[in-house]
Amino acid sequence: MPVEMIGWIAPRISSEVLAPQGPPFSSDIIGVTAQIHEKADFDRALIGYFTDAPDGFLIGAHAAAATKRLGLLLAHRPGFVAPTLAARKLATLDHLSGGRLAVHIIAGGSGADQAKDGDFIDHAGRYRRVSEYIGLLKRTWTSMTPFDHVGEFYHVEGAYSDIRCKQSPHVPIYGGGGSNNAIQALAPHADHYMLWGEPLRETAEFMRQVRQAAIAAGKSPPQFSLSTRPILAETDDKAWDRAQSFLERVKARSGGVAPMKPENLGSQRLLAAAATAEVHDTCLWMKLAEATGARGNSTALVGAPETVAKALLAYYKLGATSLLIRGYEPLEDAVQYGEKLIPLVRNFVAEFDAQQVDRPARGT
Repeated sequence: MPVEMIGWIAPRISSEVLAPQGPPFSSDIIGVTAQIHEKADFDRALIGYFTDAPDGFLIGAHAAAATKRLGLLLAHRPGFVAPTLAARKLATLDHLSGGRLAVHIIAGGSGADQAKDGDFIDHAGRYRRVSEYIGLLKRTWTSMTPFDHVGEFYHVEGAYSDIRCKQSPHVPIYGGGGSNNAIQALAPHADHYMLWGEPLRETAEFMRQVRQAAIAAGKSPPQFSLSTRPILAETDDKAWDRAQSFLERVKARSGGVAPMKPENLGSQRLLAAAATAEVHDTCLWMKLAEATGARGNSTALVGAPETVAKALLAYYKLGATSLLIRGYEPLEDAVQYGEKLIPLVRNFVAEFDAQQVDRPARGT
C-alpha cells in the first residue's frame, strides 16, 4: 500500500539543538511550516501536545486554512476535555479542514507533567481512561440517538452530537505507548499504533504483541506508524559529521547536566537499546536519544538519502505503513526531506509492493 509520510508543525521554531526562536505563538510560522510540508509531499503533519504550549485545535485550524491538501494529526490528551465535547470539537475541525483531520490519543507519560493540568491518575489508570475515552468518542460520532454511559471515569446521560465527522465513519485514530497497559488499551481501538524508532528486531516483536492484543480482543490489528529523526547529507560520512555536530549542540544546551530518568516505558526502551550499541541495524543512531533522555521521538537515521530511505523501507517491510520524520533543523530539514528523501522512500515502497504482487504463490 502507499506509504504515509508524516511531518511536524509547531507554533514556533525550536528543537533539541535550537533555542526557541520568537514568541510562543506565531501564526506566520504555522502557515509557512504547513505550506513547506505540503510542498514537500508530506501526507500529514503532527501537531504535538505540551502542557505549556498553545492550543492545538487552533493551530490545526490555521494550518488547514494555509494549505489545500496536507492532512493534520492532532495530538490530544484525554482527561482535560470531556470525550463528548472533544468528539464535537474534532468533528468540527474535520469539517473545517475539508476532511483532513486525524487524532493522536496520548495518555501522558509523566505524572509530574499531568499534574500541571490537575490530573493525578496513575499510569495504569490513564490507559484505562484512554480506552473508555476512545469508546465514547466513537459512540458520540456514530450514535444516531441520544445515549447514556456509566463507566469508571465518565458518566453521561442523553449524550448526542448533531455534527458528525466529515470522514466516515469518523476521523482516523492514532495512539501509542510502550507499556503493556498501552497495548491493551489502544490495540483494540486505534486505527494506527505509533512507535518510536527502535532497532528492527525489537520493533518486529512489539508489533507482534500489538497485533496479538487486538486479535485477542476480537478486533482487526491496527496499522503501524514509526517515528524517527533523519539526519541527511550528500554522503554518509558528511551525514555522520552533521550528526556529531548536533550531539555537541545538544550537550552544550544542557550545560553538561544529565537528563532525568524518564517515567514512561517507551523512553526507557530507547535508552535500553542505546546502552547496548551506539548504532543499530544500518544507521539507527542512539546517541541523541541518550543525550536527551529519550524524551519522545529521538532516535536518528543517519546517512545519505538513499541510505536513510532504505532504512525506512526496512521498517515498512515490518508493517510500518506510516513514517513520521522530523528534523533537528525543522524547516530546512522538511524542505530537504521533500527534495531528497520522500521521493526515494515512495519509490522503494512502490518497488517492494510490486514485487509482493508479482511473487508467485507457494506451490505454483
